[in-house]
Order: sequence, then C-alpha cells, then structure tokens
Amino acid sequence: MNFTTNEPPFRFRQGKRPLLISMPHVGTHVPPALAQRLTEEARGVPDTDWHLERLYDFADELGASVLVATHSRYVVDLNRPPDGSSLYPGQSVTGLCPIDTFDDTPLYQNPADQPDAAEIAARREAIWRPYHAQLSAELARLKAVHGVTALWDAHSIRSVVPRFFEGRLPDLNLGTADGASCTPALAEQLLAIGREAGQSGYSAVLNGRFKGGHITRQHGQPAQGVHAIQLEMTQASYMMEQPPFDYLPEEAVGIQPYVRRMLEAVLAYVERR
Repeated sequence: MNFTTNEPPFRFRQGKRPLLISMPHVGTHVPPALAQRLTEEARGVPDTDWHLERLYDFADELGASVLVATHSRYVVDLNRPPDGSSLYPGQSVTGLCPIDTFDDTPLYQNPADQPDAAEIAARREAIWRPYHAQLSAELARLKAVHGVTALWDAHSIRSVVPRFFEGRLPDLNLGTADGASCTPALAEQLLAIGREAGQSGYSAVLNGRFKGGHITRQHGQPAQGVHAIQLEMTQASYMMEQPPFDYLPEEAVGIQPYVRRMLEAVLAYVERR
C-alpha cells in the first residue's frame, strides 16, 4: 500500500550546550489514510510516551538541543534498527512498523491491511531517516563545537506491561547498553541520583529490562566523546496511565527534580572533559 504524510517528521530546537535530548516516541500523528486501517483502540495511540515535552520543560533553560518526533510509533518506531531486527532477541518486542499494541492486541482491523515491505520502506524513508539524519547532524555539530557531547533518549511507559516484563517496573530505568554507550563513571553518577529518589518513594535501576534502544546503542561512543543514555520512566510517576492519559502536575512535581538533576549531572560531566 502507498504511504504519504503531510506532517514534518520532527520538531527541533537547537541549544548552546553539549546535550541533545531525543524524544522518539512522543509523536501522535497518524496520517488519515493509515488511521482508517487501524482499530478504534489503535487510533487512540495508547502506547505513546505522553507529555514528555512538558515533563522536560526545563530543557531550554539548561541550554540543551531538543529533537521531538511528530508521528506515532505505530507509523514507524524511531528507536528500532532500520532493518527491523530485534534489540532483545528471544524476548517479545514490537517492530519497526508495529502490527500489535503493548497489550498484544492487533493494530489493524484486517490482517490484509498490515504494511508490506514497500510500505515499510516508504515509512522509513519519510520519517525514520530524516529523524536520524537530524539526530546525527546535531551530535556532530555539538561535538565539533564542544569536543564532547551527550545524547539523552527520553522515554516513558506504563508501569505494568505483562507482555514485556513481570511485575512493576522501577520508576527510573537507565540504559547504557550494558556500559557500551557511556562511561561507567557517568552511569554510576546517574544511578546514584536515581537511588536518592528512593527517599521520595521512587525506584531506579541501571541496565535492567531496558538497556537502551537503537538510538542509544547506535550513537553512544564514549571513546569518541559521545555519551548516550536512555531513561525509561514509569508513566505512573507523572501522569494517568489509562485514558485520557492526563498529565498530573501534583505527581510530576515529585519526580521532575530528579530528572533535571540527572541532566545537570550529564552536562557537568561532559563539560569537564
């Protein structure tokens, strides 16, 4: 099937300090022709990383560059390899162009409406490649200006998703590709902040169920001066996890300072280099 979209693939704000915040799963746009093929549930894009721009509203104040996806992950998942290979072999995952939700329900009303190879390629060229080209270009610019830089890949997910993991997720899930995408010293600083959040009732883990997706693994090259970290947060720590998925300021105010402290620690680390 043909695929077209009139929506730009991303929004971008350029900062002045050596930090790029990427938000690949906040997009909600589904082109109308594609939306007609989806189930009623899927048209509500429930697996969105809701409200992260609001949660990270301090990014401009910190001087970070910010790259924000516009299209839903149901159109194309920007945190998957372009060939669709699994990031967690042997575990249940969703693909480059998903066909099911996190609850393992079909996205498409009719199996015949699922994207074929040509449509997947068209979605990849229209959305995935421009996003990654911008991400790569900004990291290169920041590294050229500062000599070293950091990439923070911002995510959130429901705290309980049986398809992917047992029980409840920790609130702050830091991923560094098992230490390959940033130096252990920086990762330990971030985990220490996460553990301090325990005083406020939050939990944290480093390289647990979420070790960082394609973006973290592809771009994190600490030996070359690019440190990449993924943070997967529980949505319960700042919003309603069920429809209407409202932002909860009274909840967000508790965890937001810890997230900010993590980003301040990243900036302090790379600016000392």
